[in-house]
Amino acid sequence: MTFIKKTNIPQLLLLLFLLTSCKQKNDSELNLSENNSEKKDFVLREGPKLSDHYVHSKKIAIEHFYNKNWPNNSLNGGFLVAKNGQIIFERYEGYSNNKTKSEMTSSSPLHIASVSKVMTATAVLKLIEQKKLDLNQKITTLLKGFPYPDVTIKTLLNHRSGIRNYSYFTDKKEIWDRHKMLSNQEMLQLMITKKINLEFRTDSRFSYCNTNYAILALIIEKATGVPYKEAMKNIIFKPLGMTDTYVFDYEKDKLTANPSYRGNFSLYYWDYLDAIYGDKNIYSTPRDLLKFDMGRNDPDFFSPKLLQQAFTPYSNEHKGQNNYGLGIRMINWDSGQNLYFHNGWWHGNTSAYITLPEEKVTIIALSNKFNRMTYKVRNLAAMFGDYPFKLDDDGKEE
Repeated sequence: MTFIKKTNIPQLLLLLFLLTSCKQKNDSELNLSENNSEKKDFVLREGPKLSDHYVHSKKIAIEHFYNKNWPNNSLNGGFLVAKNGQIIFERYEGYSNNKTKSEMTSSSPLHIASVSKVMTATAVLKLIEQKKLDLNQKITTLLKGFPYPDVTIKTLLNHRSGIRNYSYFTDKKEIWDRHKMLSNQEMLQLMITKKINLEFRTDSRFSYCNTNYAILALIIEKATGVPYKEAMKNIIFKPLGMTDTYVFDYEKDKLTANPSYRGNFSLYYWDYLDAIYGDKNIYSTPRDLLKFDMGRNDPDFFSPKLLQQAFTPYSNEHKGQNNYGLGIRMINWDSGQNLYFHNGWWHGNTSAYITLPEEKVTIIALSNKFNRMTYKVRNLAAMFGDYPFKLDDDGKEE
């Protein structure tokens, strides 16, 4: 008996050690699981519930506007109007893919063209909030060889950099072979090696320029250490639950992305500029853009101080109503009323994003069959506040 006890002691100690190790491992895995479960996405919060009477009255007026401007299902896209985060009216008509006759639905992502700039700007401002960037930081401190010493993040965001549009200087065959796809990094290298001069002295005036936002995409990559498409997913899409939104990757998505069409449904083919991102190349839906707008106007997701700076007009050399903030267009009336919006147009894709923070109203229109009426939806702002629009005014491309 004594011999048996002696031989079992080491075995019992080993068994106890193994059981303790397993328990610690299981506890560790449990804690890890619990920690992961705590990393939830941002919760979007609706405002006060709208009354049935309010929704019904607005819906009738919006539907009349819709039927007048897009008769016979002519939108070929998606349209949404919401207040307090609650959808008052939405409609999806036509084909997301005319060849396969795939019907347009609330989850059909379309190219939002220059409305992408609002998202790029928001990501940059979030990185500024996180102290990874500074609004007045010079680009020469971020991108090696950048040839314009006075250009800052701010002058890129508000289109006062003076940089030339990449679609113009790459159109010259001595600068770029248009049979080859152009990337953001190659665009930057052309600006460095081909000595592309500024159009005007930095911060001396406004000039809307896609190059500014293609460069901002490279800055996002520099600040985050990941590709732009991943950074946008991490900073905006995933936290806000934008499950039908993505950054277009030409090599991976050209065969699956919803195409764009001319007014007669003839197909727009890809060209050498279709790989550039930051200024364009985000695909989204009206519902996802509503989520984006709700998040952007929520102080728990986006700094009110930064939002105020984004909504500040920066080009005031000449008195006028039209102006630009940090990634957003605006109309500033003498009455003190302001409209914030951004339109987009790329190939046959047209888009309109209108945000009315005071009224907590969001208006979205997307189409992948060219139609200028998309821009007319901003006139609906007059239904919700003191905006000097008439619902019968013609739409205007911006």
